[in-house]
Amino acid sequence: MVERKKQMSRDRVSRLINWGHWFAFFNGLLAMVVGSRYLSSVGHPETWYGWIYLTVSTIGQFSFLAFIAYLICLFPLTLILPYSKILRGIAAVIATLSLCILLYDTIVYADYGMHLSPFAFDLAWADLNALLHGTSYIVTPLAIITIELTAANFLWKRIEKIQKLNLGNKVITLVGVCFISSHLIHIWADAADITEITRFDDAYPLAYPATARSFMESHGIDGSPLENNDNNTTSVLSYPLQPLLCQADTQTNVLMITIDSLRADMVDPKTMPFLHRYMENNQAFTEHYSGGNQFKTGMFSLLYGLQGSYGDARIFNSTSPVLTKSFQQAGYQLGLFIPETNRKLSSAQAMFNDFTPIVATETNGSADADLQTVAHFKQWHSVQNKPWFALLNLKAPENFDTPVGFLGIETVKANLQPAQKVLFNQYRQSLYFIDNQLEAILASIPQDTLVVITGVNGKIFTSNSDEALRNLSPESVKVPLVIHWPNAIAAKVKYRTSHYGIVPTLMTHVLGCTNNTTDYSAGRSLLQPSKETWIYIGDSRIFAIYQQAEVTVIDRHGKYRIYDENYEHRLRKKMSAPELIQVMREGRRLYNH
Repeated sequence: MVERKKQMSRDRVSRLINWGHWFAFFNGLLAMVVGSRYLSSVGHPETWYGWIYLTVSTIGQFSFLAFIAYLICLFPLTLILPYSKILRGIAAVIATLSLCILLYDTIVYADYGMHLSPFAFDLAWADLNALLHGTSYIVTPLAIITIELTAANFLWKRIEKIQKLNLGNKVITLVGVCFISSHLIHIWADAADITEITRFDDAYPLAYPATARSFMESHGIDGSPLENNDNNTTSVLSYPLQPLLCQADTQTNVLMITIDSLRADMVDPKTMPFLHRYMENNQAFTEHYSGGNQFKTGMFSLLYGLQGSYGDARIFNSTSPVLTKSFQQAGYQLGLFIPETNRKLSSAQAMFNDFTPIVATETNGSADADLQTVAHFKQWHSVQNKPWFALLNLKAPENFDTPVGFLGIETVKANLQPAQKVLFNQYRQSLYFIDNQLEAILASIPQDTLVVITGVNGKIFTSNSDEALRNLSPESVKVPLVIHWPNAIAAKVKYRTSHYGIVPTLMTHVLGCTNNTTDYSAGRSLLQPSKETWIYIGDSRIFAIYQQAEVTVIDRHGKYRIYDENYEHRLRKKMSAPELIQVMREGRRLYNH
């Protein structure tokens, strides 16, 4: 008798486990339906291999999430409370809560561009009224729990019939193949930089697709991305939001000089005497920030005037900046003078499309390439007979480089670690070299030329590329900016500005564009203080929000740390939600229009 009771108990538990598996699979299918809402934010694939990846990734990811939820929540209860009526009710409640959380995550992702996390939850809670509209937040859970209870009872009554069909192993095989295939496809796509696939990396919650790049590099294989010629666009993002209305009264020549890794605090009379004097005699912006700590994000914010979070959008593989497009339409000659590696580094493939590029080789280093760049510009400038817009990019400070035989300046003491002291003084030598090149360039430029000189990004003294990539301190992002306006008096601008304001300034005051600057940029004209009390710095992987008295650093998973304004001490406090809500909205504004 006892043995029979044990057998009956085992049979009941076995039946409940079988039922639980099918209930989890059913909820995986429901999760796929809810998860389709993510595609309204990231856009649909436009190639057959993109659809294949999205299909196997969707099946694998949501089936996996449903199974994990079953394994954590329901399986232990099956062993503790092996009573079908109780278990079915609890399972329906758990499944409803899970799907409601997933549904809420799709709303948060559409609005902020990130999945639920302590950071995103704090933001969403502070902005709850704006996220939830009408009575859907009441009706939807009721509809879901009705479906869940119906499905739970339906499956329980027919579990024997379902088992006789022997579909279990086939379903497991299908889900397993989809899950593994999605990771294998992503390994290939990551190694080959296939953005049609990698752009879905953050689309689904708790998705961590496998990557081959670190494995390749650790085995001495070049892990740099291959050339990607897929220039298809997507209609998800609108840029610009409205057609531009521009009509300039005069055509002023414009020279923009961008210097990689130029820190604002290094422009002093000893290190960069010419640039220091030039800033004293023109309009100097003393509190200016780049849009990123790397060339990609810094140059993107400079030419597009948009946050680096937009840098991965596929539309920018074929859409050049409105700034250069407008100069071109106004009849300007556009010249680009740039080192060969930087020409290939742009995050947006169409960033330099409107320019006629003159590329400097780097066989003998970055400083030698800069010498070529200066010579190329002088030759190009000497034959121009139409209005022109030239972009010069100098790179020597990025690699602490100087030409062979260059006589620099005396080394100085610095309160740094021994290895950092060497880099610091070599950095000063490269800046002194760049200062000489600036003087040589501007010696032949007429006074009626509008000149913009700035740093693409800042610099920290380390040879660790990963540390440099993640560091978003003022040393990495605060850069000098000086503008020479024809016939203007010298001035120091002490309010905070950023790269996002350069595009609106040139569009408004040089090209005569009358559009609201929000039609094409995240910034406002540099000639007046911005209403925003924050600056977004970084990309979609890791970024910092510079506010008046603190800096909040956030990674792709929503983990955040708050530092004081000098980035010296970490603050043990909660974030300022209202300002960060504005930041997230700006990062989705062009998508949601």
